[in-house]
Order: sequence, then structure tokens, then C-alpha cells
Amino acid sequence: MLQRLRRQIPGTVVIMWCIGIAILGIVFWGTVATLRSGKYASAQWVDLFVYGIAQGGIYALIALGYTMVYGVLRMINFAHSEVFMSGPYIGYYVALALDQAGLLNRYPVLGLGIVILVAMTVSTTIAVLLERIAYRPLRRAPRLVPLITAIGASYFLSYAFLGLFGSDLKGYPEIQALKGTWNILGVEVLRPQIVVIVAALVMLAGLYLFVRHTKTGKAMQAVAEDKDCAALMGINVDRIIVITFAIGGALAGAAGVFYALLFKQVKFNMGFFPGIKAFTSAVLGGIGNVTGAMVGGMFLGIAESLFPNLVLDGLGIPAPYQLKDALAFTLLVLVLIFRPTGILGERLAAKKA
Repeated sequence: MLQRLRRQIPGTVVIMWCIGIAILGIVFWGTVATLRSGKYASAQWVDLFVYGIAQGGIYALIALGYTMVYGVLRMINFAHSEVFMSGPYIGYYVALALDQAGLLNRYPVLGLGIVILVAMTVSTTIAVLLERIAYRPLRRAPRLVPLITAIGASYFLSYAFLGLFGSDLKGYPEIQALKGTWNILGVEVLRPQIVVIVAALVMLAGLYLFVRHTKTGKAMQAVAEDKDCAALMGINVDRIIVITFAIGGALAGAAGVFYALLFKQVKFNMGFFPGIKAFTSAVLGGIGNVTGAMVGGMFLGIAESLFPNLVLDGLGIPAPYQLKDALAFTLLVLVLIFRPTGILGERLAAKKA
């Protein structure tokens, strides 16, 4: 019996489960210690939670670009982080011009809408050009080739913006209407956070309805399932792939403006860490799964905001928030140990794995 179990369960699996259980034990210990100490008031936990939702919404919007492209092409578009960067970077100059003309504060909704529209247009254009120039000629190539191309495109875009606009930080103009807080159910919430949360949720819901209930959305699902079969059924595969890149780029551009509203600045390499976090979100939710990317983004954003104080503080670490990135990737490892396909992922067929 014991020998049969040894054959059925490899030693590496046992070791990984032991590591996972040990990490869960540490998380439980730190959480209990923090809550018992009473160091943080309930209002602080609410603030961290709300900030986590806002941050998670941004991660989810970026992650959708990764997961949608993977769904139709089975490749990871590592240049998507620069697609995210490009929109708010150009949007900064539009916001600056509107601010100097006095329109950004006189008509804040219109001004912010123009900035978001410009950012989405720029990111969409770059995403579509990437697909047409860099990826389409390599569609039948081995998977390693487009992967290397994506990394090269990422560096090209990043250093193109560095050369064109310089390496200094660009501070987004302040919008007076977004200063201060709003009282939501007795909780004081920063106005930019409310704007980001509401806008992100509306966009996520809109994309979900588009994919599930429109003809184009169903065609995207068909192409993701089998491109050759979809083509035989009369679906223009190239058109659907371009639409996929365009939607992912538009959402990344909007996410970039929301990121700038929260952090007030943009830079040529601003896409690196949010891009890595968004890719992590896509893997957490189940790469290729649109709903999974949304859930993974929200989960990671809330975990990053809450867990450093909730877990690491109880372990006696002096600056827990400095380790939020390490904690986020620890969560990724845990999910991959216990659920390798992600939270909402499905087991792939051999030809898709």
C-alpha cells in the first residue's frame, strides 16, 4: 500500500505541499498575532481594503490584455506593460494642455474624459501596430519566437519613450474636484479611489457583457477555442485577433490614467511593475479566462494592500509594506501549488497546454 502511494504521489509533490502548508501556517500565525495586538483600528483596515479594490481594478484592466491575447494566440504579450505606459504618458501632455487652458478644473468630467479617451486611443493604436508588425508574421512560428519578439518590442517601446520624452517623472496636474474625500456609508474615501473603482467596475462589467452576449464576443470565444475551425465557420480570424488586441490596449490605456490619478505621476518605465502584477493576476485567475483575470486582479490588489500589515506586522517585521511585492508573489506560488490552473482556470487540452 505504501509503495503504491509512493508511485502515485511523486516526492516533489509532497515537498511542494509541505512548503505550501508551512507558508499557510506562517500566514495564520502572523494574522492572529496582528489582530490580537489591536495595533490597527477598524477604520484603517477599511482604508486599506478600499485602496486594495482600487489597485485591484487597475490590475484587472491590465490583466485582461494578457489573458485575452493568450486566449486567442496562446502567447504572452510581454510588451503589454508598455502599451499600458504609453496611453497615460501621452495623456499627460493632453492633461497639461487642458490644465494650462483652465479647462481641466472648470470642466473636470469633460477634461478627464478627454484624457482617458486620448490614452485609450494611443494604447489601442500601439497594441494594434504590435499585432500587425511584430506578431502576425510569426503566427505559425514556434512559440519561443513570438515570446522573444514580445520582449524585444517591450524594450523598444520603453526606450523609444525614454529617447523621445526623457527619463524624468511627469507629474499629472491636480484636479480640484478630486481632492478630499466622499462619505460612503459612513466611511471617508478618497475621491480618486472612488472614481477609479467605479470606472474600473463599469469597464469590467462592460467587457464581460460584450464577450458573453455579442456576436463579436462569441466569435472571440470561438477563435480562442480553435482558430482553424473558426475560420472554416466563416469567422475572420485576423479581424477578431486585431479586435482582441484593440480591446486589451484600450483597457490598458484607461488603467494607465487611473494609475496616474492614484499615484500622480508617469515615467517611461512605469509599466514594469504594474505589468508584472497584472500578469500575476491573470495567472492567479486562470490565464485565458476573462472572468479569472478580473477576479485575480481584485484578489491581488486587496492582498497587496491588506496582507503586509495583516500578516507581516504580526511576525515582527519592522517595515512590512516594503515587502508587499514579495508577499504578492508568495500568494502566486501558493495558488500554483494548490490550483495550478488558477482560481477559475480549466485544465487545457494537450494541444493547448
